[in-house]
Formats: sequence, structure tokens, C-alpha cells
Amino acid sequence: MSVLVCGSIAYDTIMVFHDRFKDHILPDKIHILNVAFLVPDMRREYGGCAGNIAYNLKLLGGEPMIMATVGDDAAPYLDRLDGLGLSRAHVRQVSGSFTAQAFITTDLDDNQITAFHPGAMNFSHENRVEETKGIKLGIVAPDGRDGMIEHARQFAEAGIPFIFDPGQGLPMFSGDDLMRFLEAATYCALNDYEAQMMTEKTGKSLEQIAELVDALIVTRGASGSEIYTAGQRIDVPCVKADELVDPTGCGDAFRGGLLYGIVNGFDWQTTGRLAAVMGSIKIAHRGGQNHAPSRDEIAERYATAFGERPW
Repeated sequence: MSVLVCGSIAYDTIMVFHDRFKDHILPDKIHILNVAFLVPDMRREYGGCAGNIAYNLKLLGGEPMIMATVGDDAAPYLDRLDGLGLSRAHVRQVSGSFTAQAFITTDLDDNQITAFHPGAMNFSHENRVEETKGIKLGIVAPDGRDGMIEHARQFAEAGIPFIFDPGQGLPMFSGDDLMRFLEAATYCALNDYEAQMMTEKTGKSLEQIAELVDALIVTRGASGSEIYTAGQRIDVPCVKADELVDPTGCGDAFRGGLLYGIVNGFDWQTTGRLAAVMGSIKIAHRGGQNHAPSRDEIAERYATAFGERPW
């Protein structure tokens, strides 16, 4: 049963400055800031919400189909998708543009300076849900603003249930925009910061937002997650990770678990637990797509945490 994952495909270039930004920025000269940082450590990761979510859903044995836009520099990423067996039938290459990419510089205090170039992401609205076949479930993850609006509308018009996952794209939308998303969506997934922003922008409590969808999922990091559905709240504990290495992409791994549970008809407690397991596996690895457990290993991790296997 195919799941259409609408969102970004991006490169993440991560650099490490072996000092502290605060020691090289003069507070009284901020208005004429001109600094350069030597970054001897650098790595490039495959990322973007659609790429990360689809990667995790594939690990679980799901059938993700990515809908995204990329630029002229996408060949390495496209080759990777082919190698992973991830369909790129609906990955549109936009001539004359770059693939979306983030340039992240981190100092010894884990402070970060990030520059993000959306590039081809700005053309995501050119992809259309109705051009796909056999889709049983979808997700609208962070992407170009127009693309997120259009894909939510198209899912609703096609009668395809979908998760609204605004993520870092949430600030792009007004309260009225968000209400339209919620009225069209079947499910909504937020982290705790996004949940607070959502309540402030819409003027509605989490309980009221939950009434607009079949389920509202709120993640709270080490405190676990909450699933509001059918007038009740299901609390899902955090699953202990082997080690804490990098939180990048943990939310996307969690959403891969959500999608797998929903499309396979799992109850909400099992779905939330599976999502938590995926997040705990990811956080022990650098980057959003460098963890590679087998499906059986995922089931064993679930059994260790909850005393039973999910399948």
C-alpha cells in the first residue's frame, strides 16, 4: 500500500568550528559584522523531510513514493534513491536551480549558524497528487509554501487521508492558513514547540485542534509523545537510545513509524510506540539517513522496550 511523501529533498553540509563563536564576535560591532570561521571538519548528508521520512518508512518495509523537486545538482541524491529502491517517479528536476540545501556551522558549545537555500523547493507546487496512482495515505511535510497548500488541497479533493506535518514550515502560515490545513487533514503531527505555536496562531487548545482531525500527535523529546484521538490522550514513553549522537532527522524517523502504523491498521498505542522506536534508533547515528537496521532488528528493539513484538 503506497504512501505519498510530499516534502523537501535537500543536502545538508555540516561544518565544525573548533572554537566558540562568542570569542570571535564583538558585541559592539554586530552592526558591521564581518567574520570568517575556519572549519576543518565538514561532511555532506542526504536530508530533507521527504527523503528522511521515505528512508525510514522503507526500512520498516513500507512502500513510500516521494513527491519533491530537485535541482541540476541532484544526480548523487537521485542515484542514492535508486540504490535504496525508492521510487523517484514523482521527483521533479527543475532546470536552472539548485537542490534545497542547508549550510550548518557548529561551534564547541553546539551553537549553530545556518544558511538555508530553498532552490528547487520553491517549485514544489508543480507536482500534483492526482498524477500518482495507488496511494492509500499521504503526508504533507515541510516544503515550499505553495506546494504544501496545493498538496493538502489535492489530497482532500482526492479523498486520500494524510498527515499535516508543518514542521519548520509552520511560521510561513497564518492562523487562518493553519485552520484550512487542519480542516483538510486526517491527522496532524507536531513537536512541542510547534504545538505551542499552533495554539497561539489558531487561538485553539490542543484538545480543540484534536477535534478537527482523527488524531493529533505531539512529540516532546525525552518526555515521549502524546496522541489525542477520539476524545482521549494516549501517552507514549520515549524509548531509550543506545547513545545520543545527533537529533537531526529524529522527527522524520518518528513520522516514518507513524505512517507505517497507520497504513497497516495498527492501533494508536502500537503506532506511537513504533514511531518512538524509530526515533531512538536514528538519534544514535549522525545525519538523517545513516542508520540501517533490518526490519527484524526494529521489531526486537520494540520488544525490548515494550515486552512484545509489533509484528
